Amino acid sequence: MPKYEGIIIKGIGGFYYVEAAGEIFECKARGVFRKSGIKPLAGDRVTISVNDNAENTIDEIHERSSVLVRPPVANVDRLFIVSSVCEPKPVLLIIDRLTALAVNKGIEPIVVFTKKDLEPADEYVEIYKKAGIRAFAVSCVTGECVDAVKAELNGHISAFCGNSGVGKSSLLNAIDPSLSLKTGEISEKLGRGRHTTRHSELFRVDGGYVADTPGFSSFETEENEIILKDDLPYAFKEFEPYIGQCKFTSCLHVKDKGCRILQAVEDGEIPVSRHESYCFMMEEAKNIKEWQLK
Repeated sequence: MPKYEGIIIKGIGGFYYVEAAGEIFECKARGVFRKSGIKPLAGDRVTISVNDNAENTIDEIHERSSVLVRPPVANVDRLFIVSSVCEPKPVLLIIDRLTALAVNKGIEPIVVFTKKDLEPADEYVEIYKKAGIRAFAVSCVTGECVDAVKAELNGHISAFCGNSGVGKSSLLNAIDPSLSLKTGEISEKLGRGRHTTRHSELFRVDGGYVADTPGFSSFETEENEIILKDDLPYAFKEFEPYIGQCKFTSCLHVKDKGCRILQAVEDGEIPVSRHESYCFMMEEAKNIKEWQLK
């Protein structure tokens, strides 16, 4: 039976769809993965066996360079964090959680603000550019700056994530109309978008793969998404030039005396909103229980 190397582009109901040798193969994962507690993910690079008279099987899952739990995607090297500038308004803490998560996992975060045709986005874009994170403001209605985001996809596995209703699917449709992803109307009653995406799925776009994923609002309970307090300062890229310059080596950069990072915030070198998110996350990190790390 022929064997091929490929990439999982979708998994639904125990079946995995693998792009290999220019085709899409429907496969089942071998029982050894279930026994080992390994769940195949979209983005996994795999070896499959193609059987004419039986089910195709995933025989091997190759080593992963990264794993995101929410969105559940493997081998992502760029995380596009999508937020609207209005309807709904951006929640900077959620954006900052995701940028920190990406940096902590060695993934490049890129922030994209949608609906700039409704409200200006310059203030938000500037926050992240100042923090050393690339940021774009786009309009899926006028197409403004959509090509700039599209150019970032070539040669990468990218995940698009953000809260429901911010326009992830609309943005991907604007990047490549052939995707035909469902887009949901804003629920006026709730002020949030309905979840129109039910699973993680990779799509071929402009020389790379992108994942459209379910909306989410938090990931505090996911042990794979916990950033330990000793690692957290390094997950905020704009802190790096100042780490090691504080008066005390035990400095947590929250309200400690002689903190160089606090001074940088006061001097306008670090955005206030970013430091506020850091302080919130540090308080959580300090309260992590031992059982959460097991």
